[in-house]
Amino acid sequence: MLTEFLSLLCLGLSLGFGDEKKNETLPKPSLSALSSLVVGHRGNVTLRCQSHFQNVTFTLGKLQDSGYRQEQRSTGHKAEFLLTHLEPKDAGMYFCAYKTMDSQEWSGESDYLQLEVKDDLDGRGATEVKNANGLIFAATFSCLSISILFLSVVFINRCAQHGLSHEESTRRTSHSEFPKQEATDLSNLDRISVSTERPPGSEPC
Repeated sequence: MLTEFLSLLCLGLSLGFGDEKKNETLPKPSLSALSSLVVGHRGNVTLRCQSHFQNVTFTLGKLQDSGYRQEQRSTGHKAEFLLTHLEPKDAGMYFCAYKTMDSQEWSGESDYLQLEVKDDLDGRGATEVKNANGLIFAATFSCLSISILFLSVVFINRCAQHGLSHEESTRRTSHSEFPKQEATDLSNLDRISVSTERPPGSEPC
């Protein structure tokens, strides 16, 4: 009777030790992104979950959505989850966990990753701002071109007026000198005619 009791006791202790070992807490995995965590509208991102064990089952979860789960079996010690065609509603805190073939419990959750998905309106707003800047630049360039053209016309007009005034003054000066020259020439002609009309040997009075 005592022998049977000792046998049962040893069996119970061994089973309890095995269950305790099986339910030991697994070390938490690490979660990382293979690209930027800021994704554009309808963009893609890949999240990698890595554990210390091989031949495990990984799961990807979302903190804000308890019903969100993706599971993936891996013969190695990591798994990659591809998230495609992301919408703003897909943004949030993601984490992963794993369990081995021998364990029935999931490991602790990894550190959280914050995924940000840009709204399509942000892209439109950036495009509108870019277009507005282009219009402002075009308007400024047009105004500058018109101003330069106007100044050029004014400068050419002034140069033309200055040339005309100079030519007019030259003409006036030449016209004013012609009467003087004619008067001098007439005076000389009179003197010559008087000298020729005097008889030979006569002296001027």
